[in-house]
Amino acid sequence: MGDSRAIGIFDSGVGGLTVVRAVMERLPWESIIYFGDTARVPYGIKSRETITEYALQITDFLLQKNVKLLIIACNTMAAVAYPAIKLRSPTPVLDVIDAGARLAVAKTVSGRIGVIGTPATINSNAYARSIHRYRTESFVFSQSCPLFVPLVEEGWFNHPITRAVAQEYLQPLLTESIDSLVLGCTHYPLLKPLLREVIGGSIHLIDSAEAMAEIAANILRLENLAVTESSSPDYEFFVTDIPHRFQTIGEYALGRSMTNVKMAKI
Repeated sequence: MGDSRAIGIFDSGVGGLTVVRAVMERLPWESIIYFGDTARVPYGIKSRETITEYALQITDFLLQKNVKLLIIACNTMAAVAYPAIKLRSPTPVLDVIDAGARLAVAKTVSGRIGVIGTPATINSNAYARSIHRYRTESFVFSQSCPLFVPLVEEGWFNHPITRAVAQEYLQPLLTESIDSLVLGCTHYPLLKPLLREVIGGSIHLIDSAEAMAEIAANILRLENLAVTESSSPDYEFFVTDIPHRFQTIGEYALGRSMTNVKMAKI
């Protein structure tokens, strides 16, 4: 049977469901508890202190659910609060920034890598540090995109306004001749088709969700935490608010119907 406890995955809103989807596909027998702080999204424009406080509240909530692994699916929380979360948690903690950096280094040829993220993620310089850890001669060009998260939470995946915003944000990176673009926020994969149109076909789009699922599988195996036989997993989704269109956007991100959505107070 192995360890049947759930994997805890958390994000500021619906974006982390892109990570949940990748983990479900890679680890189909594992149970998952997801926490989306939909009442307080977006995080990326908040102070480091506030982001850390919120992240620790969510960490405590999931630890009380006895999860066996924590996945920080929010780049902003990973960039700002990872050390505090790791200190608080007795279970292993994984973050999307390390996963995205590894994948970017694996994909780039020229070493010219673009990163887009929230203001907090970009200002932390966490991606540049992680990328340089794996490839010292990389050139990292970063761009803050504060409007993307609200646009995704609104469900405007292919709206003319979103397209205009994307063209404005991405133009400075395109002038740097990047060959890879890291989607440094788990909300951004929901804009993939639009972003692909804006940047063209020759630039690698780096989505850390798939890399994260592979890293999670490895850590469960190494730590003897994996479910060892086919079982029927449980999926629970906790949110702090159920905003307009949450179910629609959530199911789009997940690629399946969302059942067992519960309200949480932290």
